Amino acid sequence: MPKINQFPGAYIAENQDRFVDEMKQLLAIPSVSTLPDHAADCIACATFVANLLVSAGFQNVSELPTKGMPVVYGDLITDPKLPTVLIYGHYDVQPADPLDLWETPPFRPTIRDGHIYARGASDDKGQILAHIKAVEAFVKSGEPLPVNVKIIIEGEEEISSPSFSDFLAQNRERLQADVCLVSDTPMLSADQPSLCTSLRGIVYFEIKLIGASTDLHSGQNGGPAPNPIQGLAQLINQLKNEQNHVTIPGFYDDVLPIPPQTRSSIEALPVNAQTFATQIGAQGLTGESGFHVLEQLWYRPTLDCNGIWGGFTGIGSKTVIPSEASAKISMRLVRNQDPQKIATAFRSYIQANVPPAFKLEIKEFHSGAPVGVDADHPAVKAGLAAVTKAFHKQAILQGEGGSIPIIKLLESELNIPTILMGFNLPNDAIHAPNERFSLERFLNGIAASVYFMQFLSQSELAE
Repeated sequence: MPKINQFPGAYIAENQDRFVDEMKQLLAIPSVSTLPDHAADCIACATFVANLLVSAGFQNVSELPTKGMPVVYGDLITDPKLPTVLIYGHYDVQPADPLDLWETPPFRPTIRDGHIYARGASDDKGQILAHIKAVEAFVKSGEPLPVNVKIIIEGEEEISSPSFSDFLAQNRERLQADVCLVSDTPMLSADQPSLCTSLRGIVYFEIKLIGASTDLHSGQNGGPAPNPIQGLAQLINQLKNEQNHVTIPGFYDDVLPIPPQTRSSIEALPVNAQTFATQIGAQGLTGESGFHVLEQLWYRPTLDCNGIWGGFTGIGSKTVIPSEASAKISMRLVRNQDPQKIATAFRSYIQANVPPAFKLEIKEFHSGAPVGVDADHPAVKAGLAAVTKAFHKQAILQGEGGSIPIIKLLESELNIPTILMGFNLPNDAIHAPNERFSLERFLNGIAASVYFMQFLSQSELAE
């Protein structure tokens, strides 16, 4: 573990063993929000987090009720004239299944090879703990806190935050701040620290084609009988052309061009199609023609089939023409695209192109808008400088291909930008067996949070 001799390094070095022990206790609580059997664990985790805030020196700590799990709140207001940072995180975690693929039990935190392994280590308990400890470093070492801090930690993020919208509306005044700080995204790589400035949005559908009223014998009926699997494959195939360009009319109408300086910075990174294919274990890539692989991941919209099923899939053979087949389709959206506009365009295109022999059923699931913050925003500059100083290498700005719908909700309700300063890595197995978080990155994350507050206090937001 790194040992630095100046603030905050001295405080971190002196207390790092305790920090790790507290993280173990936090990770040992199976706060799985999607499983009703763990509701009591989620409530217990909220109480544990609240106690962490109290011991760190936060004031006005409370477990605020919602229709679901409580939101833990705390603040430390030193001077109303200073910039105010709202830190957001979540204490709930994904289910640990499949359990047999974990090398050690998911809720028995284990340290090996410089990492702590447990469900929630990276997503999001370890990362939110880094911010709590950053505030503690100021309070317990006697260093003046250079900004005002508010923190909210919810317990339903992994189930799309069903209670959080009402909570924000009811607590808008309490949560007013100049910027929101979130650590729920990865850095580019172990060798390249980065700060995320954008997230893609999402629209998600399920489509079903129905042929005959029942499954049919493929010998007696094959030929004239409509086959929903083949009809569905034909329909899905029409959604992209040979250049992997989405064919839905209007899909790209609102997509902004990638700035030349952004394209140049991407070209300078040690990532290309070959290295990315190797990283994911693929023989080749199938992305949209004419764009760098990182442009495809961060700044271009996509359409993917996430699942497809129908007919006989068991062992052996069964000569059947299924009566129905289904598929799940998601679209990732970029800044300036409207999820509802894209959803309407998708629905219209599917309805217009479904083969005539089939009945169509279409269901829309969740959606979320893309988010982003301008690179020249004072908080982005403060974040970039903080990550650079904490990780001892010049950090870069990056996008993120995933979606965190709650971020758009935070921005729209509170009218503040969000800084995505994550400390984990893409291979830390979030949502998968053997999730982990590097202890060195955890400790550097504490330092980065401290530096962010310091640099923000010296920015234009403090003027």
